[in-house]
Amino acid sequence: MKIQKKNLALTAALILPLALAGLFGLLKGNRALMDGWVFGWMAPMEQLWGRIWSLFPFSVMEVLILLFLGGNLLWLVRAGVLLVRRRSLGDLMRRLLALGAVWLWLWAGLCWLWNAAYYASSFTQRSGLEVRPYSVEELAAVTEHFALQAARLAPQVRRDEELHFAENLPRCFAQNSEVYQELTREFPCLSMEPVSAKPMYLFSRLQSILGFTGMYFPFTGEANVNIDAPACLVPATIAHEMAHQRMVASELEANFVGIAACASCEDPVFQYSGYLMGLIQLCNALYSAAPDRWYAIAEEFFTPELAADWRDNNEYWAALSSPVEDAAGEVYDSFLKSNDQQLGIRSYGACVDLLV
Repeated sequence: MKIQKKNLALTAALILPLALAGLFGLLKGNRALMDGWVFGWMAPMEQLWGRIWSLFPFSVMEVLILLFLGGNLLWLVRAGVLLVRRRSLGDLMRRLLALGAVWLWLWAGLCWLWNAAYYASSFTQRSGLEVRPYSVEELAAVTEHFALQAARLAPQVRRDEELHFAENLPRCFAQNSEVYQELTREFPCLSMEPVSAKPMYLFSRLQSILGFTGMYFPFTGEANVNIDAPACLVPATIAHEMAHQRMVASELEANFVGIAACASCEDPVFQYSGYLMGLIQLCNALYSAAPDRWYAIAEEFFTPELAADWRDNNEYWAALSSPVEDAAGEVYDSFLKSNDQQLGIRSYGACVDLLV
């Protein structure tokens, strides 16, 4: 009887998350329903979680992931020990299925607590912005504007003797709740009670190895930022991850919103970081379309301070380039495309359309 109850409970634990994931698959194409869920229930719930967990100065996400993976490992070790002692494949299969059920619940939760945002109205639709075709001349003009602003702001941030960016990052995290004040006046759809982003102390280097600079964690509502990456872009990354808290799911839109928030705020450190991130996006697009224009802009506007940050960023990511990063990029690309983000990871560069 006891074994039958265990088997029944295990069956239910496997079927219920599959049913929830299947229900999501059936309903995700209904935008009105997704809007109601995401903006009526999911966003307020996750923003509440974010305010609760903001009472802790560290990333709760990192702790939960370590506990989860450690629990998985202990469960597998225990299953192996019991297999040796009892020589029962049935016990082993039940333990493996129980572990599989946990992962299925995780996937079902991800579907309803984050993937749903990919199928709700986008920031572009909610804000009324329109993306239109533009010429290389327009792209070059916007790139010049960003280069001019970055060059103007570069000497205003703290630097060491070799001109490397040396601003106090803890101060940036302490003041990031003010970054969206101006932007939300223009785009009320981004309004929410501010929830500060958090630095990742345990996973930052790993994120860099995998090629990522931050992570929004829907199960705690936290915007987590890689602080091992070049410091000059950390403030802009903070704003990017905070865009996800505002249910800007698309990476291209989150990049644009983060850059716009930085450029419109009053803090020169965030302003510079935002213009620098935008400049990188624009220069990548301009170089592929008109390399001569890119070289002309670099020669005219790249001050020693701006050039130092540009070089530091390029050298950092070049040193970490590896097949591991490529594989991680392909996995994330597949994840985005599985949620109908057709540009995949290339959508990071498509924010240029919105900037122009």
